[in-house]
Amino acid sequence: MRRTLGLITALLLAAPAVISTQGNPDRPFRFQGRTWVSQEAFVASGARCATRDLTPERRDQIDREIAAHLSQRGAAAAVTGGVIDVYVHIVTSSSGEGDVRDSQIGRQISVLNNAFGPWGWAFNLVAVDRTANDAWFAMEPGTTAERDAKAALRQGTADDLNIYTANPGSNLLGWATFPSSYGAKPLQDGVVILFSSVPGGSAAPYNLGDTATHEVGHWMGLYHTFQGGCSNKNDSVGDTAAERSPAFGCPVSRDSCSRPGLDPIENFMDYTDDACMFQFTAGQAQRMDAQFGTYRLGQ
Repeated sequence: MRRTLGLITALLLAAPAVISTQGNPDRPFRFQGRTWVSQEAFVASGARCATRDLTPERRDQIDREIAAHLSQRGAAAAVTGGVIDVYVHIVTSSSGEGDVRDSQIGRQISVLNNAFGPWGWAFNLVAVDRTANDAWFAMEPGTTAERDAKAALRQGTADDLNIYTANPGSNLLGWATFPSSYGAKPLQDGVVILFSSVPGGSAAPYNLGDTATHEVGHWMGLYHTFQGGCSNKNDSVGDTAAERSPAFGCPVSRDSCSRPGLDPIENFMDYTDDACMFQFTAGQAQRMDAQFGTYRLGQ
């Protein structure tokens, strides 16, 4: 990250995309050449996001570490936005499948800036490289292929974002590492997304670029809005309403918990279609700031 910005006090005012209803939950869902019984079955398979939930114990430890960091460093520890340098690594098959056009990468960066910009974060594309490697192209989380690809390609430090486009096995859309993981595994830090999920790709209804937005949200320290279900702690953010399970499609007025507030289906950290997502909350912004300042800034 090249510099920090001043405090952002304006709330997100971006208008939502056109929203549709949930649709027939029993309708077959076809994605990336495979058919699921329904879109709900696709989501339940874990393919929507392979970022691993942290254990309650690890989440509590992170909260303690952030509190200690802020207490020890005082005002100097506060981060309220900044410019994040981005390195994009396009991994293709040996035949060239998976190549992403530079124009699509530019549009993807614009999608990220539109999503995070209202909260003070900007993304600056530094470099794009292309590598043909069949094993890396099909990488999955925790595999030798993922470790090798990232070890060979990753650039920058803790506050630089590395995005890898590939065609992950198991029909995965993407995954990310959390800020708190950087210290132990710096070379594995970053975001992996399905190459066809970038703007203009073929992975409808996840082809407007918000798979990257969702995964970068994790990279910035956010959990899924449905994590913890209807529990009091939920996603550790006070202004995202609790929801019992991930949403899919765009189920307007969904309300799966008895606690106040409709399910946050428009939030980038849910599992709805790209066209349904358009916001982070002030509480999520504060959490991103705290995590970035503790685990990424200057590391």
